[in-house]
Amino acid sequence: MRHRRAGHKLGRTSTHRTATLRNLAAGLIEHGQITTTVHKAKAVQPFVEKLITLAKRGDLHSRRLVIARLRDRVMTGDESAVERNRYGELRKGPKLIKHLFEEVAPRFADRPGGYTRIVKLGKKRIGDKAELCVLQLCGDEDGPEIGGRLSHRRRIADKRTAYAAKLRKGFAAPAKKEAKAEPAPETPAESGGE
Repeated sequence: MRHRRAGHKLGRTSTHRTATLRNLAAGLIEHGQITTTVHKAKAVQPFVEKLITLAKRGDLHSRRLVIARLRDRVMTGDESAVERNRYGELRKGPKLIKHLFEEVAPRFADRPGGYTRIVKLGKKRIGDKAELCVLQLCGDEDGPEIGGRLSHRRRIADKRTAYAAKLRKGFAAPAKKEAKAEPAPETPAESGGE
């Protein structure tokens, strides 16, 4: 029995698990949707929803609580808004917490919860067959397509399979032609009874 065993461990230590949840939540808040495994999505979903609920309050205390849970960082998605020094290191850019409080939370002002959804993609990751899904903020239906593209490795594997099938078909065709070209030897019963 799993009594008093709440939460998703994800096969990680506590610090690694916390870092994973923070990174997944930051990606979801920045981009509006992320592709991940179903188990990770189910683990990060309540974490993100609690952050959005805090951001909806909008006061200083909730901002400090969100910073403590998520850690503020620069969003690097839009390179025109990011400023770098002469070595290419990040200098200034739009902050994640500001984006959460000013753009994400107001979209859900009249919604009492359920800010995210999990859409299973029906495909599995090539390396370990983990089931993939899209975790997205509700209201982003006009955003990027859920279908997406197959991975590069999958396309190469499909090409290799098609080429092997073509080769097999090519080897089988001459063997059939040779079988049809050679007449079957006559048996004494067919030649008239000699």
